[in-house]
Amino acid sequence: MSSTHFDIAIIGAGAAGLHLAMAIRKEPFFKNKRILILEKSAKDQNDRTWCFWEKGEGLWDSFLTKSWQHGHFFSEEKSIALSLAPYSYKMIKSIDFYNHAQKEIASSTNIEWVNDHILSVETRTTIYIQGQKADYSAEYVFDSRIPENFFQAKDKYTRLLQHFKGWVIRTEDDAFDPEQFTLMDFRQLWPETTSFTYVLPLNKREALVEFTLFSSALLKDTDYEGMLSGYVSDILKLKKYEIVEQEQGVIPMSDFPFDKYSHGKHIRIGTGGGWVKPSTGYSFKNCERNARKIVENLKLGKQADQGLISEKFRLYDSLFLDVLNRRNELGPQLFETMYSKIPVQKIFSFLDDQTSFAEDLVIMTKFPSRQFTHSFIKYVSRLWNM
Repeated sequence: MSSTHFDIAIIGAGAAGLHLAMAIRKEPFFKNKRILILEKSAKDQNDRTWCFWEKGEGLWDSFLTKSWQHGHFFSEEKSIALSLAPYSYKMIKSIDFYNHAQKEIASSTNIEWVNDHILSVETRTTIYIQGQKADYSAEYVFDSRIPENFFQAKDKYTRLLQHFKGWVIRTEDDAFDPEQFTLMDFRQLWPETTSFTYVLPLNKREALVEFTLFSSALLKDTDYEGMLSGYVSDILKLKKYEIVEQEQGVIPMSDFPFDKYSHGKHIRIGTGGGWVKPSTGYSFKNCERNARKIVENLKLGKQADQGLISEKFRLYDSLFLDVLNRRNELGPQLFETMYSKIPVQKIFSFLDDQTSFAEDLVIMTKFPSRQFTHSFIKYVSRLWNM
């Protein structure tokens, strides 16, 4: 590099960092700006699967792994058919997204990718970044690292985990309907938890089967394996299959104010910026929307992260998380209520933070009020004592 100073530095080349880099690349406003991407790994492995819903065609349709417009929700008592139109539920392998993004970035003359592990970020008149290999500076820094306070603080915020393990299984004979997916299946539960399995058929003989929990404690690896094995044999009724891929992960589900750790032109993004939907763990479309919003803000001379977080929907997420934290065993009942009483299109719009307050009130009346009233009183008390 001829200089260590950049107009914009992006720390982390995950979903958030790459969405932002590609949004900047497409905007002529930034064609004379120097952009730096700092990432400690090569991003050459398929380390996760992203799923999301959207209407019609999307930016990433050319390399989707699969998409569906029909699916099912299962509880112990009910089987609910889901017809998603005009939405589709879409799946992308991370390696395909990484490859696409790196190809675009490599074709850009004003974006540089540097593999380095970042040790610290310090704001003076400009922002200084200390890496293991070199030091850098930038006018704006977009930082996907999770603030240390999230791990250290003993505070009043709710902290749950979405933790999961998945198998891509292959069968000798046709076993799946590739046009139907299972969004949530609560017929096999880890005791006293909100836990479910989802099934994403890739073709008639392959599917991703993933066991997921929304809870405070991780399981032993053998426990995830046992739940997956039990689901495949007892629910899917498969006796002969091959595990061809595996994935495992942990996503924080918290009302911790990640965005409050953005200061001036040092902006937190991704999980570190609160872009993961606290009540669901979905993040991919949030990254796309927020990257686009940041680009528009910069063009208009506004604060870069203005308007990214909705306080109204943050409240809803906080209440839902508090109920799950206090009464984790109620999760299956709450999700059954949601999918049996509310059209799936309205659920998706609500989870995308797109509904009006009047629409929100209609949705809220579908849920049992006692637990949420308790959580609301607790939330107000927390604000009062801050």
